[in-house]
Amino acid sequence: MSARTRQSLRFPDRQGGRRRRAWPAAAAVAIGVMTLGVLAPPAASDSAAPAAAAAGQDAVQRALNALVRDDGMPAALASVQDRNGRARTYTAGVGDLTTGAKVPRDGQVRIGSNTKTFTAVVVLQLVAERRVSLDAFVDTYLPGLVRGKGIDGGRITVRQLLQHTSGLPDYGMHLDDDEIRNRYFEPRELLDLALEHPATAAPGEKWGYSNTNYVLAGLIVQKVTGRPLAEEMDRRIIKRIGLRHTYFPAPGEMTIRGPHPRGYHRSPADGPLRDFTEMDPSAGWAAGQLISTNSDLNRFFTALLAGRLLPPAQLAEMRTTVPAGTSGLRYGLGLTSRPLSCGGVYWGHGGDIAGYETRGGVTEGGRAANVAVTSIPTDEAAARHVNDAVDRALCG
Repeated sequence: MSARTRQSLRFPDRQGGRRRRAWPAAAAVAIGVMTLGVLAPPAASDSAAPAAAAAGQDAVQRALNALVRDDGMPAALASVQDRNGRARTYTAGVGDLTTGAKVPRDGQVRIGSNTKTFTAVVVLQLVAERRVSLDAFVDTYLPGLVRGKGIDGGRITVRQLLQHTSGLPDYGMHLDDDEIRNRYFEPRELLDLALEHPATAAPGEKWGYSNTNYVLAGLIVQKVTGRPLAEEMDRRIIKRIGLRHTYFPAPGEMTIRGPHPRGYHRSPADGPLRDFTEMDPSAGWAAGQLISTNSDLNRFFTALLAGRLLPPAQLAEMRTTVPAGTSGLRYGLGLTSRPLSCGGVYWGHGGDIAGYETRGGVTEGGRAANVAVTSIPTDEAAARHVNDAVDRALCG
């Protein structure tokens, strides 16, 4: 990817006050208020009861309205689930800037790096089955595959892949939005691209986000199970907990299957918004290819933290974190914790991919929230406001 882009499959935090980058996204400039058409009135719906929204829920709607009005998001969507499973969905803005169509309630979006948590769950399930060891080296499963300048798969462990402490370079830094939009990538192509570049650190030396780690994790899943990663995710997670609107796009599948808001993207950052809804997501693969909804993400993270997808020992490993940046964010094995303004933390991940950004997670008390916007924020204030919307939903 060229220097002017590189953000989307990246981790959902800002390191040292700067937003980390990867494919495909816009660099930082202020968006401003959208002028493309008349924005539809924001709306909210309650799937549990028709009663008036509580003050905390009203705060969520206000936050979404502000993302559209002040931060220039074409649309914003949210789903909030209380500890008893009652859910409420919200929308603001328009689902299609050309036609002015409404935002579909709980519409499907590309969830980018939230995919990493799904991949990590499959790996940890294999750990529980004693088919993979977290402290085994990558060469144990992919002998001789990972070699490069300062790079040796005989020194990098599976744990270091999942926790981003491997020192592997990020292939996403070397892909360009328009180059990949219509191109299908095999996972090995992504790995080969990364291995053209030197290691960023020695294994275990420090935390450093890299999509390459999760491509390797996906290849390990396929080597150990003898089945495609997409099939293992579907069998072990999606069908198991009843995620009805979550799927791994098939090779060459560029559209979003269900009702969805259209996704928009600026590249270069000072250019106009472009419709990026249709794209080949294969450059994400195990690091960022999934499509889902806010409510399915709530169901997934709730099930995960409740122990429905992993035994206690593997869930404890997943929740063992290292510092990741300067905002109090910590990274476990494909799972993050972030402080809440009302005290405590929430667990989740988040993800960016051209056209969409998603943020959210689950509190220790079982309250869940996810927020999606239909353009990646290109300034720090807007990015912070998306996280603030999640905080309001979880502290409400």
